[in-house]
Amino acid sequence: MAKTLFWLCLLLPVYAWVGYPLILALISLFIRKPRVEPGPPLSVSVIIAAHNENQHIEHKLRTLLAQDYPATDLQIILASDGSTDATVATALAIHDQRVLVLDLPRVGKAGALNAAVELARNEILVFTDADNQWSGDTLGKLLAPFADPDVGACGGHMIIPNPGHALSLGDSLYRHYEAWLREAENRTGCMVSADGALLALRRELFERVPAEVNDDFFISTCAPVAGKRIVYVEEAQVLDQGVDEVGKQYRRRLRVTVGGLQSLAQRRGLMNPWRHGFYAIALISHKLIRRLAPVLLIPLLLSNLWLWNAGAFYSLFLIAQLCGYGAGMLGLLDQRGRLPKPFRLAGFVLVTLAGMSMGLWQFLRGQRYSLWNPQQNR
Repeated sequence: MAKTLFWLCLLLPVYAWVGYPLILALISLFIRKPRVEPGPPLSVSVIIAAHNENQHIEHKLRTLLAQDYPATDLQIILASDGSTDATVATALAIHDQRVLVLDLPRVGKAGALNAAVELARNEILVFTDADNQWSGDTLGKLLAPFADPDVGACGGHMIIPNPGHALSLGDSLYRHYEAWLREAENRTGCMVSADGALLALRRELFERVPAEVNDDFFISTCAPVAGKRIVYVEEAQVLDQGVDEVGKQYRRRLRVTVGGLQSLAQRRGLMNPWRHGFYAIALISHKLIRRLAPVLLIPLLLSNLWLWNAGAFYSLFLIAQLCGYGAGMLGLLDQRGRLPKPFRLAGFVLVTLAGMSMGLWQFLRGQRYSLWNPQQNR
């Protein structure tokens, strides 16, 4: 019984984090990347939901206005979600007719996005955050795949150019891992979802965002719901910053896990392989099993303790687990970054697993998050 529990708790996490990506990577080697022919310019409505973003909003709006993409119509909608700083005043001071500012009460990010989309007049919706940085050609690269009518959504690539001295190093490497996985999914035609830092969707596919889901997942999966593909555009890049603080990393992973599981509950129809084929398998592997996997690490450790004398493999694996957890604890205590990088990476993994495990527990208890405060996670 102990061996059965041990191998079950080991193989599922290994499949979620290593096996599934490797299978995709192998399949993608035999698939030729399609050539994207340029299409005619599109009309675009860029939507930013913001809460107390005065520090970033002027630079972001001016960067959007300076994009070199020849949109037939460009509309930028800033939806201020109950900001108490000068976010609204700073945006209004730009005095550009292409910028529409909504000064909303505190309705949550989903409510702000829904209010903005109601006023969007163009064929493509682009969602982005106030604090990430675009280059001048980001918009054009992001929208290029829409020349294919089967493409319903496009997602860009987030980069953390300057990892900090602590947990943000793991954050940066995790972004690279996600980019590699999404590229493999993209080549096999089953990209699961896109990151909300840079996300585009055809206007006619948009569905109102429920209050308690991860908005980027819900919005991007409007495409497969309608039978369209999500495309990953690695060339469309945005710059972001990592998070070094343990508490902020933990809260971020906690909220993302709770919202992600709620999102899967809302989109459970997409996990039907008889209807959605390989996309459903990818969704289950990438989003569901991965979020359940951290909880299995506790019975994995307990069963391994029971099997300590069952053979050399079990003894060595137990030692490896204990060393890994020990390295993670040391990495979390090393706030000044004096220990080698593997300790910081182990600390990041430990915080991530703890946040995901508690997120699953809160989801099962009915805990939900409808409001947001982006400053708490930076």
